[in-house]
Amino acid sequence: MSPIGSSATTDRPASAHKPRAVTVVGARTPYAGAPKRLLDILGALLLLPGALVLLGLAVIAVRLTSRGPALYVQPRVGLAGREFTFVKLRTMLDGAERETGPVWAAPDDPRITPVGRVLRRLRIDELPQLWCVLRGDMSLIGPRPERPYFVRRLRAELPRYDERLSVRPGISGWAQVHRPSDRSVADVAEKLRYDLQYVRDLSLGLDLRIALATVYVVLTNHFVR
Repeated sequence: MSPIGSSATTDRPASAHKPRAVTVVGARTPYAGAPKRLLDILGALLLLPGALVLLGLAVIAVRLTSRGPALYVQPRVGLAGREFTFVKLRTMLDGAERETGPVWAAPDDPRITPVGRVLRRLRIDELPQLWCVLRGDMSLIGPRPERPYFVRRLRAELPRYDERLSVRPGISGWAQVHRPSDRSVADVAEKLRYDLQYVRDLSLGLDLRIALATVYVVLTNHFVR
């Protein structure tokens, strides 16, 4: 998973089947409630003006260089296993999973457009998720939301996967600044270690640390060690 990227990369909506209800552990700090939500709203509003300018330019570039809509939506699984509508700039060919169904992106994936590679590298494709933050479905910082198809599979294969659903998913997160995009269940298992650490140690200080690390990753294209 890219630091500010989709852990399962696709540009076509996935199946709308909902995952079964989950039992979550809940974050064990008052910060995880109203204080974090207030900071999410303020942060998203501060980022929105600059994001709208970048998004406008990105939308034009996507529409001029490939067929299909500039934005796409798909279901993702968020807090307590509830599904929500996830918004992202399209970085792949339209209908990239029409023949294959949901799959993780491969290194140098031919489905990614030239403009899409730039948008992914700079994490501009994730900016529409500020709307998801303002709507309350996501946080600026948290585990990346996954598609229902993959959540069903990962919950069956990774015993503590549900625990990452005890906080709102984020645009960036502790796992995203340490590890690249998922290619396999083994990759998810490695990133799950970071997600569980985040849930356990959730605090304002950790969120600020992740925010700074995110800037570092975007500017240098290197993950945090």
